[in-house]
This record gives sequence, structure tokens and C-alpha cells, in this order.
Amino acid sequence: MENSRLMPSVREDRSHFVKNSVLYKEFLAEREEILKHKWIESEKAGTDIGFEKALLDWIVKHRSNWRDRRIKEARTETKVAS
Repeated sequence: MENSRLMPSVREDRSHFVKNSVLYKEFLAEREEILKHKWIESEKAGTDIGFEKALLDWIVKHRSNWRDRRIKEARTETKVAS
């Protein structure tokens, strides 16, 4: 019975840890870029192109440059903070 009272706290701690992780933040930032791309390309097409098509198109056309820019920005922030 004691363990059942502790479980929500453990779940909340894990959830907080995940939401504050760098990996999760990068996932959210990348997802936001894909959604922007989906909107732009859907507007051009005059119809919703769907997330999967937008994802594949964004990966092929923009992901490597986006990631390079993110890495450069992170390095700049680290240098400024030092």
C-alpha cells in the first residue's frame, strides 16, 4: 500500500526529467520546424499535405542545415555563458 502512494511521485519525477532533457527539447524544436514546413507546403499545394509527407520532405531538404545551425547556436551560447 505504501508503494502505491509513492508511484505518482516517481512518475512525476520521471516526467519532469524527460521534459527537461536536452533530447526532448530538441525533439520538440524539430517537430515545430516540421509543422511549420507542413503549413508552408500545404499552403503552396492548396491542400493539407499531411505530416508524413512534410516530415520526409523536411528531412531531405532542410534537416542537415537546421541541425548544423542549432549546433552553431549552442556553441555560441556556451561561449557567451563562459
